[in-house]
Amino acid sequence: MTYDHRDPVLPPARGPVSAAVERYLTGDGPPPSPAAAAAAPPYDDDLQLALYLCYELHYRGFAGVSGDREWDCALLRVRAALEDRFLTALRADVPARASVDDALAELLVEPVEGDGVSHFLRDEGTLEQLREYAALRSVYHLKEADPHAWVLPRLWGRAKAAMAAVEYDEYGGGRADRVHAVLFADLMADLGLDTAYGRYLDAACAEVLATVNLMSLFGLHRSLRGALVGHFAAVEITSSPGSRRLADALRRTGAGPAAVRFYDEHVEADAVHEQVVRHEVIAGLLGAEPGLAPDVVFGIDATGLLEDRLGDRLLTAWRSGRSALRLRPEPVPG
Repeated sequence: MTYDHRDPVLPPARGPVSAAVERYLTGDGPPPSPAAAAAAPPYDDDLQLALYLCYELHYRGFAGVSGDREWDCALLRVRAALEDRFLTALRADVPARASVDDALAELLVEPVEGDGVSHFLRDEGTLEQLREYAALRSVYHLKEADPHAWVLPRLWGRAKAAMAAVEYDEYGGGRADRVHAVLFADLMADLGLDTAYGRYLDAACAEVLATVNLMSLFGLHRSLRGALVGHFAAVEITSSPGSRRLADALRRTGAGPAAVRFYDEHVEADAVHEQVVRHEVIAGLLGAEPGLAPDVVFGIDATGLLEDRLGDRLLTAWRSGRSALRLRPEPVPG
């Protein structure tokens, strides 16, 4: 399969802050005001898109935007204001927890009668709802594992070795066709979706952007390395059972083999990763830096908070018979 590797285009702005960021990125306006960024509602479209635009400069960038903007001082000041607004809201909304063990124990318990997104899609979701879910998740999965790679230079010894081993699997174990981002692109093609990186950014609601921004926020700050490890633990521990349900949903609705393969791969791989992350990455990190335990817990719980917000958004839409996409993109030709 051949995929579109062109740089993504800037999406339409969603408010004054994201509009100012875009004008500055293209050279059509002055630097955005950090004061305006600091006053934006933390979970809304305008702030989340503006923050996503700033972060994306560290990944693939955008067509027509100079690579030099990645380290532009004026833009970094705006990004810092956006990050502070977002992080302050998360710290206020995430309840304190006693220990890392308590946080991990809760992740390890599967509810008897789950009512999450993967349960809904397995039991009653339509193929179109699965297509919407894949389009929204593509904002992250087409760069799967990249935000977590930022933590590698910030770890040492046992934690570093174990994290590198997990990332090696995420990147296909040396095989390009098994890179998880490539497997997700195959899934998208199987579902009739456009595989171009960033194609569905404009369709993604603020709740989707927040889940992706959280990883970049944690990954791009050494001071938040413990939180990124917590985020990674939350993802890996919950991935295997959730992936099994999504694979079942795709089989039930008649999706093709490449679509099913992505989640089947995660059922097996993430069951192993969960053990490595708990017993080697977290234990190794806290053995060397026990003071990071509250940050690990915060990373776990902030992930849960934002995933719950996204789940509520998706399920509210689907149960009322509406699309979960913010905007409906043009269909893929052919």
